[in-house]
Amino acid sequence: MPEAAYDAAVIDLLGLLAYGELSAFERLCADAALAPTLDDKAEVAAMACAEFGHFQQLRGRLVDLGAVPKVAMRPFVAPLDAFHASTAPADWLEGLVKAYVGDGIAADFYREISVLLDDRTRDLVLEVFGDTGHSAFVVSKVRSAIEADQRVAGRLALWGRRLMGEALSQAQRVAA
Repeated sequence: MPEAAYDAAVIDLLGLLAYGELSAFERLCADAALAPTLDDKAEVAAMACAEFGHFQQLRGRLVDLGAVPKVAMRPFVAPLDAFHASTAPADWLEGLVKAYVGDGIAADFYREISVLLDDRTRDLVLEVFGDTGHSAFVVSKVRSAIEADQRVAGRLALWGRRLMGEALSQAQRVAA
């Protein structure tokens, strides 16, 4: 691949990732308002802060590459916003599952793509999508809710399937 085409592809990828992290930050801030306890609010706020930190790293890399971050992110605003609009959680638990499933799908996908990137960009992608430790919090909360009320398991399983379907549809649109 010619260098100019590679650079353009990397800028597109980083633009997508940067907007994804910025929108994840916004989503988690909203989810924190649904948290049932102060400890839960603080944990979700920490998750949001981690996402914003990732956004800042990606934005910095875009600037280093000579890109204008808002221009690089712009093509991905509508599809990601549409995904979030169509998968707005109805409650705290759905928000947690969305964060867990969405982050997991994204992390797996971008880790696979990272093998095609230059060392600096690959290292950044792997760092941004590395385990922040927040998944243990989500799993613990969802597990506790299911133990308290078995009906929650079925509802959240359906929600997870819906998220997967929407994510696959949006990924196809973004790729196109």
